[in-house]
Amino acid sequence: MSINASEIASVIQQEIEQFDEQIDVREVGTVLEVGDGIARVHGLSGVAAMEMVEFPGGIIGLAFNLEEDSVGVIILGDYLQINEGDEVRALGRLLSVPAGDAVLGRVLDPLGNPLDGQGPVETSETRLVEVIAPGVSERKPVSEPLQTGIKAVDAMTPIGRGQRELIIGDRKTGKTAVAVDTILNQKDSGVKCFYVAVGQKDSAIAQVVETLRKYGAMEYTTVIVSGASSPAPLQYIAPYSGTAMAEYFMHDGQHALIVYDDLSKQAVAYRELSLLMRRPPGREAYPGDVFYCHSRLLERSSKLSDELGGGSLTSLPIIETLEGEVSAYIPTNVISITDGQIYLQPDLFFAGIRPAMNVGISVSRVGGAAQVKAMKKVAGGLRLDLASFRELEAFAQLGTDLDAATQKRLDRGYRMVELLKQPQYQPMHVVDQIFSIYAGTNGYLDDVPVTDVANWEKVFLAHMRKQPIWEKVNETNALDDDSLAEMDRVIADFTKTYQPAN
Repeated sequence: MSINASEIASVIQQEIEQFDEQIDVREVGTVLEVGDGIARVHGLSGVAAMEMVEFPGGIIGLAFNLEEDSVGVIILGDYLQINEGDEVRALGRLLSVPAGDAVLGRVLDPLGNPLDGQGPVETSETRLVEVIAPGVSERKPVSEPLQTGIKAVDAMTPIGRGQRELIIGDRKTGKTAVAVDTILNQKDSGVKCFYVAVGQKDSAIAQVVETLRKYGAMEYTTVIVSGASSPAPLQYIAPYSGTAMAEYFMHDGQHALIVYDDLSKQAVAYRELSLLMRRPPGREAYPGDVFYCHSRLLERSSKLSDELGGGSLTSLPIIETLEGEVSAYIPTNVISITDGQIYLQPDLFFAGIRPAMNVGISVSRVGGAAQVKAMKKVAGGLRLDLASFRELEAFAQLGTDLDAATQKRLDRGYRMVELLKQPQYQPMHVVDQIFSIYAGTNGYLDDVPVTDVANWEKVFLAHMRKQPIWEKVNETNALDDDSLAEMDRVIADFTKTYQPAN
């Protein structure tokens, strides 16, 4: 076999020309100790806070606590596969998740990995999990409503696009039901929805997903799951991951809604991490650290200025109270950084009033700015009327004789409470809500038996949808004097012909 020197020379020359000098410089550390979802690592001196690190087997961790001689890492995966002495590599990038239209209709974990068996999320768009919230100059006040489809909420504690409205109450009082109904009501509105389940039972999460599928809401909804069996690091990071995915649409000039179910579980997970990391007493989770944890999350919900596209992110954080204790540290923290709260009261819930909203404690701090003009007009005095009814009701239980005017107010109050009841998974169009509340507050239900109010409303709304006034109010979202006169005429005609159900 002859050796051709010129051939060898040309190959060597070619290799030299194509040589690309790339040196892969990565910081490498060693696991000192591992357990309970955290690891203490030595040797990553240049790692940044919230930077991703990689353990053997591709398990991802997050640099959480930067100490003088070691780094506290939270492990976003199976920590049982990691051993002392294992090599840890800094990845040189911050934690990010997939974003864009590809995540809609999917059930994902907090890292963006699919849990629905529909294959990987095909998208080139990613967003950082932790980002600084929009500043004051980048925002504008809430100016348009986000309809929940729930009469009691839209009339008395309205939610606007870009608002943060807390849903708070004891266990099993219908908190998730309010949030799910709001998601169902966004159909055909263009609002993209995100449901973050933190610390919930897997069976309860599966039920929510099935409900969303049944009513066609999964088309525009993403579910981020970090269930009760998930490790504390994933429960802590899940709300931030969901927010990052939702922010994509806000910065794209679109509207998004995110539900955190629930943040009290996230606070517990965060406290667990803080204690395991042995953070100094000043950084321990009671209560300042939890406040920081929740405030940097909820501040990311906003209505952007027109210069930035006018997109919005509305959030519905859920907090579970213990025995109605709203003055505990987690509820107090979240109340102080939201724009209102919907307080669900157990005794109202058990009395069959759903949503079990306590109108005295529930409030929306944006008020009429989150309502269409017509709703603002008809629902103005509803909260005060219901609050005074509750006081009168307590007084009437003493058994004293009531004058005719007081008795009349009581009777109307009983009918309004009945009118504001609403079955689950049946959100109501805003125009239907306006007509119902107008009829109730103006005394058209005074002669209807309390037990027949629900049937009266059903028949009444079916009748109103056929009237020209319904279309007029739907187009204008306002009520002038002519519209009010027309409504009074149509409702009066209806009440004359209405036959109570047997």
